[in-house]
Amino acid sequence: MSAQPTKAASSRYPWMVLSVTSLGVMLTLLNVGTLNVALPVVSAHFHATATTANWILLSYLLFNTIFILIFGRIADMFGRRRLYIIGLSAFTVVSLLIGFAPNIWVLLVLRAIQAAGGAIVVTNTTPLLTDAFPAKTLPKGLGINVLVASVAQLIGPVVGGFFASDLGWQWVFWFNVPFGIVGVVWAMMTLRKSSTKGTREAFDIPGNILIFFALGGAILALSEGSTLGWGNPLVIAGLLAFVILTPIFLRVEWKSKSPLMDLRLFGQRRYAMAYASTFLNSFARSAVVLLMALYYETLNHASAFTAGLAVLPVTIGMVLLSPVAGSLASRYDARLLSSTGLGLSGVGVLILIFEVGPTSSFAVAAIGMFLVGAGTALFMTPNTSSIMTTIDPAHRGSANGLRSMLQNMGQVISTALSLMIVTANLPPRLQSSIYEGSTGAIPANDVHLIVVGFRYALIAMLVATIIGMFTSLVRGQRPVPPAKSSMR
Repeated sequence: MSAQPTKAASSRYPWMVLSVTSLGVMLTLLNVGTLNVALPVVSAHFHATATTANWILLSYLLFNTIFILIFGRIADMFGRRRLYIIGLSAFTVVSLLIGFAPNIWVLLVLRAIQAAGGAIVVTNTTPLLTDAFPAKTLPKGLGINVLVASVAQLIGPVVGGFFASDLGWQWVFWFNVPFGIVGVVWAMMTLRKSSTKGTREAFDIPGNILIFFALGGAILALSEGSTLGWGNPLVIAGLLAFVILTPIFLRVEWKSKSPLMDLRLFGQRRYAMAYASTFLNSFARSAVVLLMALYYETLNHASAFTAGLAVLPVTIGMVLLSPVAGSLASRYDARLLSSTGLGLSGVGVLILIFEVGPTSSFAVAAIGMFLVGAGTALFMTPNTSSIMTTIDPAHRGSANGLRSMLQNMGQVISTALSLMIVTANLPPRLQSSIYEGSTGAIPANDVHLIVVGFRYALIAMLVATIIGMFTSLVRGQRPVPPAKSSMR
């Protein structure tokens, strides 16, 4: 590749980068969506308890959340192209190995390693696009990226249900391998090195250690509180780790010359509210697909494949609204679009709260799920663009790492909290049925307990959506973007 690309080649390059990142996003998000509906099959294969079944999901989400922030910083220091290729390669290799896991503990360890590879891919995707696209067309590129993510979430439950039901749980992971190989080769052929030099700042080792144990403690406590009991020493230790280490982490980051998390961004209202809205939107939306899939498998005795089809309205809404959001984001302020998106999601969750029950109508529930997906799409593109286009190019990895970390933190806490709420008032004999599905008739009293748990979990999602609307509305006006860095 020549040092001075032609004008035609330069105009094509952003879209080639989009093709690279789209494949990476597709794989990493498919990995989450497929397991949401395949969880009962995987749990049954390994004879997992409610606790270990919970961690089949949470092990990936927890480590992915933490590593996203870490690798966002590393990408700014050492370069995004090389790190992206390493991450996608690791994700692909571990996907192959997971299918050979001999027991649940090996599976959990491999899921954590897979999460690191996925984190590298996710944290570099948006900065690569922001570096490649001109400011005027960046919202369209980000909109298409969200569209691809939506498609991944659309087909994820169906693919996961099909593989788990017909081919075996191993194929929930093995299908990643051929696409991952293609993605690595295409990235090596396509991506250029950015002319923006790495920051070469010191690596924040104390910050990395503190955030790992603080977040790990919070997730451990939330996920195990309802099964082990809130007085259990392990649960108490998790809560204490979070409460004690979080303020220490914030103090260390504030004083650090090269912090893992740049807290000074929170001193600007527009960034602070955009980041807060990112967390709350993810918290409110992430558990909906999981909750509704488990609901249909538990109370309607649906197979994993059927449950995957049942939750498609969420991602259909995202697919249809993502291109619209990308177009509108270049003309209207993020405050209006993102707040409207959260409002749509809130209406969808409200519908689901009333429709969950033994006499519910799938048609009405589908409308609610569709609105959740449509609102999410309308929120994500303008909110992401408002952050990325006003950040110094040399620190886009860190800024996007923080955004992605908060998005994933919302997802992992939402998953842990919603499952805790659903199972909190259930006797032990029913807790396992939530994770493994139910093949027999459930007594009326037990059905009522399960339905109440699902409703309370959805109410928590609605409260988060309303708070997210407020934080999105109070952000400031659109600032002037900084000068764009050049590309080789």
